Amino acid sequence: MNSTPSAPSVLVLGPPLVFKVYETEFSKKYNFLKPWENPMPLNHFISSHSTSVKAIFCSALSPVTCDIIQSLPELEFVLASSIGVNHIDLQECKRRGIVVANAGSSFSDDVADMAVGLLIDVMRRITASNRYVKNRVWPKHRDYPLHNKLGGKRVGIVGLGNIGLQIATRLMAMGCIISYTSRTIKPNVTFPFYHDIHQLSSNCDILIISCALNDQTHHMIDRQVLLDLGKDGFIVNVARGAIIHEKDLIECLVKGELGGAGLDVFEHEPNFPEELFALDNVVLTPHHGAVTKEACRNLYDLVCKNLDAFFTKQAFDNEVTNM
Repeated sequence: MNSTPSAPSVLVLGPPLVFKVYETEFSKKYNFLKPWENPMPLNHFISSHSTSVKAIFCSALSPVTCDIIQSLPELEFVLASSIGVNHIDLQECKRRGIVVANAGSSFSDDVADMAVGLLIDVMRRITASNRYVKNRVWPKHRDYPLHNKLGGKRVGIVGLGNIGLQIATRLMAMGCIISYTSRTIKPNVTFPFYHDIHQLSSNCDILIISCALNDQTHHMIDRQVLLDLGKDGFIVNVARGAIIHEKDLIECLVKGELGGAGLDVFEHEPNFPEELFALDNVVLTPHHGAVTKEACRNLYDLVCKNLDAFFTKQAFDNEVTNM
């Protein structure tokens, strides 16, 4: 049976994919407010429930703005279905004493797999080769362009958190030479550390982006970084689109100044840069690095655990403290 209407409410913004997959199970446990089922504009919907909303559950594509937070006087908890929390106004949450939690390591393995998959795909031209065969070009033109070997390449990882470490572990096993840059040196890591992105990009063949998006990392990957990688270099982004200056990336790829790119995220999602569609050295996926059946189940369990903890005044998992 669903929670009673008088129960403290959880406002769902997005909705997150895990909510769509487990909506029946979720709705048996909590009183969820679902704006997409109501014809009212979002701000009117939120205002009509302003005194009952105690928590927000949001996807990475649904901003939790200062205006939304200020319109909910009873709000105490914001729970993100993503690792990144750049879509949440953390300063306003801190000012109000609102707790924020994220998805933690629920899908670190899956995102790391996607990063390595994108890298192998773009370097070995797997997707492009698939089109070459399916479009029946192979029988007519036998000379397919040479691919690039992954083993032995110098891979720079931008952001060596849970996902970055998982990526490094996979690529080390494939014979790659790993280095990294991050907010701080990781004391138990033996990979070479570079203090800034330009030092890293000047000493790598490949960059993999797995850091958070914030004021310091916004457009951090600019034209100069891409030129450092050069026409034989590759970049993979499984973090947030705006970490890369997308116009610079497009220009370098179109001009042949960068070897290729594997992109799971984009600066203006869900809009993709159409200039990239015709390029065989670019592989695009729809921000689905974390989307596996197993990851959704793990996240469902975590969300339930954290909502239970919130409603019973217990400690949370994966609370965001650097606000």
